[in-house]
Amino acid sequence: MAELCEVNVRLVRRRSSVPEARALLRAKLGEWRAGEAPADVGELVLSELVTNALRVAVPGDRMIGVRIVCRERGASLRLEVSDAGGGRPVVRRPGELETGGRGLMLVEALAYRWGVDERSAGIGKTVWAEVVTPGAAPEPVAVESLGAEAEIAAATVRPGQSVRVWGAWCTVRSVRSERYASGGLTVVIGLDDGPGLRMDGAEPLLARAGVRQTAAGDPVVAS
Repeated sequence: MAELCEVNVRLVRRRSSVPEARALLRAKLGEWRAGEAPADVGELVLSELVTNALRVAVPGDRMIGVRIVCRERGASLRLEVSDAGGGRPVVRRPGELETGGRGLMLVEALAYRWGVDERSAGIGKTVWAEVVTPGAAPEPVAVESLGAEAEIAAATVRPGQSVRVWGAWCTVRSVRSERYASGGLTVVIGLDDGPGLRMDGAEPLLARAGVRQTAAGDPVVAS
């Protein structure tokens, strides 16, 4: 039977609950001896879920519920955030000049799957997301399946793709993540031309599948 660890907490409706949720996840994953990979992605996803819950109008001083389920030492994480508000969150596709509204787009890109459930008792809903390590489940949808190009979060860029920077397309050679002192996630992207990029994990980038040249010089999408 797969090893399973779980924790449930309630957080007050204040901005400091976002870093508190991240710190809780990091501490519990350390206690459960999970790897670093699920912690980095999990914290980013949990931050977005808690942030969205804080923006929902709720009756009275209702708190936010957070449930973290860890299987097989981080091979699979289920993150649940419950609030007493109505409605169902939807993924937005904001324009290039909009500075917000990308929270669920980031969750959709990083999570294996996510969804919304009505609470079995009481009012409101639970927004959940499942994060898995490579090999434990299929990877999130790649840029190649989205068409010629798409705006994605920097944290979801992969080597071999191309990103639009400084007015030109550059091929991604490497991607690594670092942590802010505040606990956030920053991504360092190595490119085939020019200096590398250091960006917040949630910052958007225009990306597309990598392109190579045939012997005749015709560009084709790299597989």
